[in-house]
Amino acid sequence: MEEKQRLWSYKEGILQCFLMVYAWKAAYAQIHYSIPEEMQKGSFVGNIAKDLGTEGKQLSDHGLRIVPTIGKVQYFSLNSNNGHLQTLERIDREAICEQAEKCILNFQVIVESKRKLYGVEVEITDINDNAPQFPPGEQELKISEISIQGSLFPLPEAQDQDRGMNSVQSYQLIGSSHFSLEEKMSENGARHVELVLEKILDREEQSVYELVLTAIDGGDPVRTGSAQIKVVVLDANDNAPVFSQPLYAVSIEENIPKGSTICRVRADDLDEGINGELKYFFKKATMKDSQMFLLNSTTGTITVTGDIDFEVSSFYELGVRAEDYGGLFDRANVEITVTDLNDNAPELAVSFHTNSINENSPTGTVVAILNVEDQDSGTNGKVTCVISPNLPFQLKKSIGNFYSVVTVDALDREQMEAYNITVTAEDHGTPSLSTTIIIPLQILDTNDNPPLFPQSSYIFYLMENNQRGASVSSLKADDPDSEENSRIRYSIIKGQMGDFALSSFLSINSETGIIYAVSSFDYEEFREINFLVQAQDGGSPPLSSNISVTLIILDQNDNAPEILYPSPPTDGSTGIELAPHSSEPGYLVTKVVAVDADSGQNGWLSYQLLKATEPGLFSIGLHTGEIRTARFFLDKDALKQSLVVLVKDNGQPPLSASVTITVVLADSIPESLSDLSSIPAPADRQSDLTFYLVVAVAFVSCLFFAFLLVLLALRLHRWRNSQLCDSGSMNFSGVPVSQFVGIDGVRAFLHSYCQEVSLTTDSRKSQFNLSKPNYSNTLKNQLSGDPVKADDYSNLSNGDLIIVQVR
Repeated sequence: MEEKQRLWSYKEGILQCFLMVYAWKAAYAQIHYSIPEEMQKGSFVGNIAKDLGTEGKQLSDHGLRIVPTIGKVQYFSLNSNNGHLQTLERIDREAICEQAEKCILNFQVIVESKRKLYGVEVEITDINDNAPQFPPGEQELKISEISIQGSLFPLPEAQDQDRGMNSVQSYQLIGSSHFSLEEKMSENGARHVELVLEKILDREEQSVYELVLTAIDGGDPVRTGSAQIKVVVLDANDNAPVFSQPLYAVSIEENIPKGSTICRVRADDLDEGINGELKYFFKKATMKDSQMFLLNSTTGTITVTGDIDFEVSSFYELGVRAEDYGGLFDRANVEITVTDLNDNAPELAVSFHTNSINENSPTGTVVAILNVEDQDSGTNGKVTCVISPNLPFQLKKSIGNFYSVVTVDALDREQMEAYNITVTAEDHGTPSLSTTIIIPLQILDTNDNPPLFPQSSYIFYLMENNQRGASVSSLKADDPDSEENSRIRYSIIKGQMGDFALSSFLSINSETGIIYAVSSFDYEEFREINFLVQAQDGGSPPLSSNISVTLIILDQNDNAPEILYPSPPTDGSTGIELAPHSSEPGYLVTKVVAVDADSGQNGWLSYQLLKATEPGLFSIGLHTGEIRTARFFLDKDALKQSLVVLVKDNGQPPLSASVTITVVLADSIPESLSDLSSIPAPADRQSDLTFYLVVAVAFVSCLFFAFLLVLLALRLHRWRNSQLCDSGSMNFSGVPVSQFVGIDGVRAFLHSYCQEVSLTTDSRKSQFNLSKPNYSNTLKNQLSGDPVKADDYSNLSNGDLIIVQVR
């Protein structure tokens, strides 16, 4: 526990010294931080909000967040309250970067409000948190007693996962003055230590030496690791093994099956017997290497024991030692290069995506940000991203393996409401592998289309004398926008009818566009109305369009002809015209002048002579109204002629007016006056005709009432007779008709029934009457009394009454 506390205090000191959180923005918007490893979870890394210029604002408004990277562990988190970048867990540099010189973690942050990516790299600096370690167990070293002074012998090397000064810096050897250490530095910077024989050995004097080898790193505090070295002194062995080559280079493919032989190392020893027998060992193998490969100590064959994955490690370096039983040895290196196979398809991840954008978004608007990763390398790891053709979008390379989907053309929701953007990532391997994702995008409407009418202008017709509130017509405009942007309201914006406002005559339904007549129109007052109708949508700002509308009032035959000449007198008298006695046929007596306020055929007038004192004496022009003489005047012709002229229009139904004209047959006005004074007043034929009609109607009515009285009397008489028959309780329902025919029928009837019958002398031709009923309802088949013969009635005169008693 004390060691852990000391380690943490050491880390805090390192943090205070090395947490110089510096950041800069390069041309590609890269931010850099540096922190030591093994920091506590939630430790401060940097104020990324400040470095991006979003400090002091609501981070949620900017959409600042870390973009997850495909296939990588997330080591950092972003505090949404203050914008600080913090560690998400303890970071072990050795576990992440192994022996790399620099350990840098890269990730991206996005500011959604700007739709921009920023690259962030955090360098993990090493702290001395690992002590040097030797292979476990006691190490045995065999040395021949004939080895000369200064001879070198391999020693096990310590492994330190730390880097730089924190790794192994020196070795110490204690236990015997016969040996010392010699350290060597290889080209790659690795330290090798060998045992130096300082004094001649004598097996008979001492056969075993116990040594302690200590490895010391350069960290603060210093960490050490020790190993027990047992030196066994052997008898003389004067030939050391020699490898056939100092370096074995091998290339294998990833995913090679386990148990496959990849290489065989071989060394030769010129000694014979046991001194010539060799064994092979890995000189320096890490835990990872020992899990991947196995060296046969007898044959020198190296086989695969683990899963070879190029993406995990592409290169292995193994040290091999060949040693005889005399303790002599040789060293060689095996370099194993793993070649990549195209076994990983590209991975596509959507780091940022907006579900919808406005149709008026400018070109270059970011729709989505994609992260493309391929775990393969080389050609197999090269990825080409393509987007669906014939779409107004393109892929734009961003930071690292990030791509932005941006607009390249103007969007129009009215043409396309939504898009499914297909992005395909394909590598260059053989065969190539690909991954496809679909990004849905909805286009939001903006008010960019004004309402439009199908026509440039409209002409409507309305019959005059219309009802108030009658529908004149309907206008309809179309707006391709949606929802509120396509909701159209109609209004009449301009129009004048003389001194009156148009609103007093017309109105329009703002929702449906139906035009209504507020008042009744008179063709004779207004024949044509011109006005403008505006259609305005509900967008912000609203758009509108205007249309010119012409309303033509159609004429109706609502005006009767008006006679201008002769003007109708106010006192009931008629106009007087003169016609000379010597007038020839066709002489123009006068002319009736009339007008009609209607138009068209409703105003076409025709004239006809409705009534004249002397029919055939005068004629009138059908369309001119000219009254002319039709023949010569005769002496029997009355000197005063009365003419009734009817003026009728051509409407449906036609309307008319009449005027009475008096024509006096005289050559001059004094003569006409003297002639008129000597002429008795003519009988009023019209009054006589009315009298005759009244008399005829009265006569016909009297005849009709007399007929009704006679018919009623007959009905009453028949009804009375039927009542008498009903009172006798007679039943003729079972009597054959033949028994009531003539005298024979009477005789048969008398034989069958008991009744008193009174017959007239003409009863054979007429009828019989029952004078005394028998109140028995039952007819008897046997009758008493003498039969009456028909011949007995032949001598009866008319009017004689015969009483027949039937018993």
